[in-house]
Amino acid sequence: MSSVHETLRRDFGGTIIEPGDDGYDDAARTALAAAHPAVVLRPRTVQDVQAAVRFAAGSGLALSVRGGGHSFAGFGTGDGVVVDLGGLAAVEALGDTRNTVRVGGGAHWGDVAAALAPHGLAISSGDTKSVGVGGLTLSGGIGWKVRRYGLALDALVAAEVVLADGTVATASADENPELFWALRGGGGNLGVVTTFVFEAHPTTDLFFGRITFPATEAAEVLQGWAEYLRTAPEELTSIANLANPFAGGPEAPLEIHVAFDGDDQEAADRALDPVRRLGTVLVDDVALTAYPDVLVEGATPPPGIRVLAHDGFVERDQVPEVLQILAEVGTSAGSPSIAIRTVGGAVARVAGDATAYAHRQAELMVATVTGGPEAVVEAARPGVEAIWDKLTPHLRGAYANFLTSATEQDVADVYPAGTYDRLAAVKRRYDPANLFAHNLNVRPA
Repeated sequence: MSSVHETLRRDFGGTIIEPGDDGYDDAARTALAAAHPAVVLRPRTVQDVQAAVRFAAGSGLALSVRGGGHSFAGFGTGDGVVVDLGGLAAVEALGDTRNTVRVGGGAHWGDVAAALAPHGLAISSGDTKSVGVGGLTLSGGIGWKVRRYGLALDALVAAEVVLADGTVATASADENPELFWALRGGGGNLGVVTTFVFEAHPTTDLFFGRITFPATEAAEVLQGWAEYLRTAPEELTSIANLANPFAGGPEAPLEIHVAFDGDDQEAADRALDPVRRLGTVLVDDVALTAYPDVLVEGATPPPGIRVLAHDGFVERDQVPEVLQILAEVGTSAGSPSIAIRTVGGAVARVAGDATAYAHRQAELMVATVTGGPEAVVEAARPGVEAIWDKLTPHLRGAYANFLTSATEQDVADVYPAGTYDRLAAVKRRYDPANLFAHNLNVRPA
């Protein structure tokens, strides 16, 4: 180990943080997880990332790669080698006719939105400023522009990747195309992405806010909401929230959050008025908002707080049954926080085998979250599991970014059999020893 350390200190030009060093405790934990790394490496260059990967491979220690550090499952830290990409966070609009943007692997989506706003550009991303570009993109990217512009990974046109052997590869439609296919949905299984190249789109301000209804009207409003979104303009993306723990839990109003991607008041009203007519409106705070301000700040729970999250996709024929279950659960004592996200639109126009993200025909994505001290979360677990026992027969697949576990079943839910087999073949080529295993892991074929 000591000789490997000597090689690391010779080749690695970034910051090395070990137990006992100043800042170790902060470097060891992420927003949602804590661990005791043997070493945290903060590279400044691609060459540093190469040295870090080679060190991890030679050390025999498990490797964790951190982008934004918001992984629900805690993939951004571990008890071995942690490579923190926060020093590779530059965002550059290249000014070409394709609106190409180069983004460092350690950037956050708030950085990207703020950097692109002066150019009148945006990338369809998640909904939280502090979430990392890398983790979100590699596994999907469902956010406020998803119905109009697709997933974050759908905007990706190229990536620079440090592979398991420490070499650097470029992945695009023309160069290493099978690696490019796998990166778009395969999570952290294939390497460390040091640079993402996206094709951004012109943007304006958005009409953004929430329209709330009494909890007693949840069942009817949810069914009407989902039916309307099938034919609504693709500029409209929406999330329904039930059992908001900060607004009364099961007695909280049903919150229909909306984002109309455009600044035309009349067009926005035409798109949003059918939502307003679904029930008794309690609050309507929809207003024209700059896209960077649509993204929220990500909360970092204090130490000792645990999060239990589940999710699943809903295809059209199962929507009524799922919404009925959720309306009943969300207005009953002990309900977890529930979010129902619209997908469809531009996402569904991409073939299911075009990327390693395979769940293109889903209309909705459902997620539940329970948080608190460990004893509270464990006490709530049986009830949450019972809810998911009811939901699971009506779901097809899962979204990697909202899972707090990484079981074999989770992996099977995220990657259908055909997708998994193809990923395993790519994995065998680029990571045969499974160095990149701290993820929803695909084993080399």
